[in-house]
Formats: sequence, C-alpha cells, structure tokens
Amino acid sequence: MVRFENVGMRYGLGPEVLRDISFSLERGALHLLTGPSGAGKTSLLKLIYLAERPSRGMISMFGRDTSALQRDELPALRRRIGVVFQDFRLLDHLTVLENVALPRRVMGETEAQYRADVEELLAWVGLGNRLNAKPPTLSGGEKQRVAIARAVVAKPELLLADEPTGNVDPDIGGRIMRLFIELNRLGTSVLIATHDQRIIERLAATKILKLSEGRLATTNQAAHQPEALRA
Repeated sequence: MVRFENVGMRYGLGPEVLRDISFSLERGALHLLTGPSGAGKTSLLKLIYLAERPSRGMISMFGRDTSALQRDELPALRRRIGVVFQDFRLLDHLTVLENVALPRRVMGETEAQYRADVEELLAWVGLGNRLNAKPPTLSGGEKQRVAIARAVVAKPELLLADEPTGNVDPDIGGRIMRLFIELNRLGTSVLIATHDQRIIERLAATKILKLSEGRLATTNQAAHQPEALRA
C-alpha cells in the first residue's frame, strides 16, 4: 500500500529532515512510528498524505508512484486517507457534527445518509452532547476527539494519526485506540505516530518503526497481530 525507497526530505534549501528512509506499510497492517520530538515523525506523515514531496527517493501509494501524479489526481488519492493532525484543523464556523461529517459530504452523501453514523461516532468519543458546539468553545481534548472522529468517519483505506492521544485523558485515550484497532480489523491500514510509551508498550502493533534524527533507526516486528490494548 505504501512503500518508501531511500527517501530524503528537506524544507526549502535547508538540511534534510529525513534521510534514507525505506519501509513498507502493507494493506491491513497496524504500525507504530516512534521517536523523540524533532525526530521527523510529522514530516514522514506529510509525505504519506501528499502534503510534501520528497527531495529524493521513491514513494509508492496504492500502487502509484507519487512523483508521477498530476495535481488534479491528488484529491482523489487523498480521499482514501484519513489524517488526525496535531493542530486539529477544524473549521470554526461549523458545528462539531458538521466538521465530522465533512468527509462524507465531500463524497456526495446527504445528511440522511451520514447523520446516524456521525452521531454514533461522536457518542463513542464522549462528545454525544456537543453535536452543535463550535470549535472555539471546545477544550483542546475535545478538539482532538472531533479531529479523530472526522478522520475515521468515512472508513478510509489508510489512517494516519499524529500523536492522537496527546490531549486526552487515559480513559478517552483507551477508547480512541480501541477505535483504531477496530478500524484495522475491518481492513483499514493504520500508522500511529507517538512518543507515548504507554501506547508503545500496550498496543500489539504489526511493526514498530523508530525514527532518530531523521533516520529510520530500527524496524521491530511485533510478536503477534493487533488484538486489543493489553491490561
């Protein structure tokens, strides 16, 4: 599904922030991407969701060489990817329900088609009583949960999550991780970037990728497939 071969990335004329990155994310896999702040986790995710282009190397997405994609081909490819951003990227003039429903609306669905799913998902992340609230009235943790619900509402083929539990309490964090696991069981490939040691130790990932100073330091294969958060 995703393949990196000797990829490097820099911003402008600056030094490379990613160097010689090679790995594969297979269909149906659940991977963790770890490393300290500044290691390059967010930059690597930007390459995968096509917000940035590599300075060298090859990236293949869904069987397509991304360097050969035309600009008008990018939106269709991006719709196959759900992304949980660290900075949330919610639209302040829309309600919680409307923000979460956006991917389904972009797909052409009517409110009658998506509303029940959106309400159920928001109830799952503990926001069932905030459907009509707008982002400026939400706490950081609530915004994080809205962003997660929006990322998963359309059941993407690939889900990318950048520090998804950084602003929520452990109970909600556990719910979020179980949601990701369930999506993975249903066929969504999942890549979670985190330096939360609790997640790293408790989540049975298919593979753990560790970044250090822009390089992929280790690729550790887990002993078993993801099933649930361990007690």
